[in-house]
Amino acid sequence: MSHDIPIGATQVSLVQLNERSRDIFRQIVESYLATGEPVGSRNISRLITTPLSPASVRNVMSDLEQLGLIYAPHTSAGRLPTELGLRFFVDALMEIGDLAESDRREMEAKVAAVGKSMEAVLNEASGMLSDLTRAAGVVLTAKSNVRLKHIEFVRLEPERALVVLVGEDGLVENRVINVPMGLPAASLTEAANFLNAHVRGCTLAEAKIELEKALAAAQAELDQLTQKLVAAGLASWSGGESDERKLIVRGAAHLLDDLKAVEDLERVRLLFDDLETKRGVIDLLGQAERAEGARIFIGSENKLFSLSGSSTIVAPYRDGAGRIVGGLGVIGPTRLNYARVIPMVDYTAKVVSKLIGG
Repeated sequence: MSHDIPIGATQVSLVQLNERSRDIFRQIVESYLATGEPVGSRNISRLITTPLSPASVRNVMSDLEQLGLIYAPHTSAGRLPTELGLRFFVDALMEIGDLAESDRREMEAKVAAVGKSMEAVLNEASGMLSDLTRAAGVVLTAKSNVRLKHIEFVRLEPERALVVLVGEDGLVENRVINVPMGLPAASLTEAANFLNAHVRGCTLAEAKIELEKALAAAQAELDQLTQKLVAAGLASWSGGESDERKLIVRGAAHLLDDLKAVEDLERVRLLFDDLETKRGVIDLLGQAERAEGARIFIGSENKLFSLSGSSTIVAPYRDGAGRIVGGLGVIGPTRLNYARVIPMVDYTAKVVSKLIGG
């Protein structure tokens, strides 16, 4: 959706629209969301509640265009909402539906049925969102902020040992580290005990701070070898990549379902490119994690999708302690059914939070 928004028209308030203008604007947006097609004054005069001639409708449309809320694509006599218009509609005029109790139960059962692994829950959640909204479902998994439950050292060879890390979410990671020749078995046990005493329930970032403090206080307690082992165990856990985030995208093919024109195909191709690069999507979902509930980015409001003119609706999900650990949502054309999709994304985030926290 590329069009010029008149300067100074970025802040439109409801006060600027009388009942008639609101009615006509709502019809233009709802028609666009339903069909993707421009709508003309003749059709609108049939749809609105107060009887108006097509000529009067055209006058109102001209005012709406001046405000930057609608525009005329190509040579069409009809009008489409601008991105500013969509944002205004979503913020000021749209009534967000609530999910039926049966929908809620079904969504919860679907995600819960996959078992307890976090990976399975997130995969199912993104697939379900994609199916329900006919858009691409996206989930950004937690930073490396899995909380540690247990650490163990297992000797493999004289100079190599295995560090076994168990997270609170049940995830088990094994890393091989080098150990000094002739390291006594007692040092392995002592290092594991020390780590377990100090970092249980901590994320990596917290564990590092905690351990630096503990090591400083316990210099005398631990011999040099054990200290080295503690440091090696922690370093292996961070894997040198403390910001490893995984992006799950499901149902991107839905974006091809409803193409109207060649430019639509080009838009979707650009969107696929954006999804492939992942980095930008991760940044975008990262922004959403700072929000309380669902956040909506329309078209060029996020740099990532400005070319493909896509909309993104994302909500954060939380762990058992209420900390935000990731984001999930949908990416699709700007004509998503916002009133229906927003509560779905919001509720999915709640379901996932409940399962992860449970």
